[in-house]
Amino acid sequence: MRLHVVLPDESASMPVSRLVELAREAEVLGFAGVWLPDHVLPPAEYGPVYGGVYEPLTTLAHLAAVTTRVTLGTSVLVLPLREPLVLAKQAATLAHLSEGRFVLGVGTGWESYEFAAAGADFAGRGARTTAALRLIRHLHTQGGGPYADDHHAFDERAVFRPVPAAPVPFLIGGNSDAALRRAARVGDMWQGVGLSPEEFVVRRDRLRELGGERVSAGARDAWDDDALPVEDVARRVRDWDRTGADDLALHFGPVEGFGRRMRTLAARVPELLSGS
Repeated sequence: MRLHVVLPDESASMPVSRLVELAREAEVLGFAGVWLPDHVLPPAEYGPVYGGVYEPLTTLAHLAAVTTRVTLGTSVLVLPLREPLVLAKQAATLAHLSEGRFVLGVGTGWESYEFAAAGADFAGRGARTTAALRLIRHLHTQGGGPYADDHHAFDERAVFRPVPAAPVPFLIGGNSDAALRRAARVGDMWQGVGLSPEEFVVRRDRLRELGGERVSAGARDAWDDDALPVEDVARRVRDWDRTGADDLALHFGPVEGFGRRMRTLAARVPELLSGS
């Protein structure tokens, strides 16, 4: 199992230099990747519920320049709030800037307020997400037109550049059957959120039933409370490892203490880290 870090992007007072420091430290400690959340216009202040103070794609481009090994990804981008042609170009550019280390993690979103504010279709967000992923994959493999679906159409004159050396991998977030079907059809990775290890196994098995045998399966968890002993956290991480999860992304709580908790856990589970 590969261990990853979901970076703290919930504090408007935190300088972006802190994300740089934490990303570099995660790489030195041997974590496999660093990830950023996404909310464009939430109906309350950024904090425990809403992450994404710094726009994730722009910030990951910055982090690509100061790291060399870690995967760089979104966990997860609210895709139906993004224009897919522009997102395809951003993702391809990030793939080039990071020398192939970028993973586009997406979800359909759950905060209806953001969709209303953006004039986006909340009810149809699932179908638009799948359609957008198919379009992005087409552009990343074919480099242009022709292409047509219910939302976009262009002929053979359309040119898309830069074409990534390999298609940007798609991570699909979510626990519902709809998310699992999307992962099976158009995803390369799946990430469960808010699940226990036991619940993860049930949903992963469901992913396999839906045709996602080739899709890697992982989850997100958190250690955001100093009252919880590191021994308990390490035991839970090893429980995740025993489920056969391919990846586990950990959020270490508020930025105050984030690095300390990250270092403390890394010292307890060195067998799950590379290069440490």
